[in-house]
Amino acid sequence: MPVSKSDLIKQLQLIYPNLLKKDLIKIFDIFLNEVKTSLKNEERVELRGWGVFYQKKQNSRNSRNPKTGETVFTPEKKNINFKMSKELFKTINDK
Repeated sequence: MPVSKSDLIKQLQLIYPNLLKKDLIKIFDIFLNEVKTSLKNEERVELRGWGVFYQKKQNSRNSRNPKTGETVFTPEKKNINFKMSKELFKTINDK
């Protein structure tokens, strides 16, 4: 079951009933924008006990279109990777 931003805001409202919904949305947006800005600036984002987001460069290359067999140039691009912490790994895999 996927979790949406509105679901997370509802959970935060239950945990922090004294905060207004618009304030929780603003706090959440600020957090996401800071993560996005850091990744854009090629910085690691480490959330202790949860994991690390980091940017990895994929070099340009010649690839092949599987349908036609034609060679296509694929330009360099950046990907976002996530490595979970040992705590999160244990939580997910705990039976």
